[in-house]
Amino acid sequence: MKIAHEAPLSIFDRVQVLTDYDYALVHLFEENEEYYNTLVKAKKDGREVLLDNSIFELGTAFDGDVYADWIVKLKPDWYIVPDVLNNASATIDSFDRFVSTYAGLPGKVIAVAQGSTYDELVTCYTHHANNPLVDKIALSFDHPFFLTMQPSLGNKYYRMMRGRQKVIADMLRDEVIDTSKPHHLLGCGLPQEFTEYKDYKWIDSMDSSNPIIHGMKNIIYSPYGLNDKESVKLFTLINENVVDKWNDIEYNIKMFRKLCNG
Repeated sequence: MKIAHEAPLSIFDRVQVLTDYDYALVHLFEENEEYYNTLVKAKKDGREVLLDNSIFELGTAFDGDVYADWIVKLKPDWYIVPDVLNNASATIDSFDRFVSTYAGLPGKVIAVAQGSTYDELVTCYTHHANNPLVDKIALSFDHPFFLTMQPSLGNKYYRMMRGRQKVIADMLRDEVIDTSKPHHLLGCGLPQEFTEYKDYKWIDSMDSSNPIIHGMKNIIYSPYGLNDKESVKLFTLINENVVDKWNDIEYNIKMFRKLCNG
């Protein structure tokens, strides 16, 4: 499983050494020239770059016209088509509209499966799996319905972790998963979730700022992972100087990889 960790600019180059590709947030291109130039340099240096539409950070996907312009400008290896949080039909409409309006953009296409229930998620997923324009399918970590699937299990983030694990297991059971297409896992609640997937070769990549955030707060992983999660969005800390936190961050990054890949 290829791993990327969003990171403050002060340690971006150090994190690159320990990760497989770079995960970029498009809304930061508008706000931070240094951030954009860092991703341009990554591309020039031969790094694989995945561009996200920033829906997790903004609550709604970035403006489609401006997003398409940034895709043309950066030429990422992958880009995530604008989706709508927890809404299958709106996500399908958004996907179809974007790929028809902006046909021929550089980079491969990632479609996110959305839904407010398991059945809705499957409907959206099936649309993407059957669409030849979709190169990779993404599954998010934080659908609210995950919390109600096994309500007696632990805290919020433990239930989110178990929720995505159960959804993936159920989709495999129901023969929904198209293993011929690569998949991406968006974010994480707890890092130990990924031990469940190490034998799933169709899960190609994932992204998370989890080891960075916790290292910045001097919280280091146990061999098992974490019991809870600091609820902080990394983009709000993109300009923080955290070089003095590097030892804890580096430790967490290495532990995260062990949990992901065994």
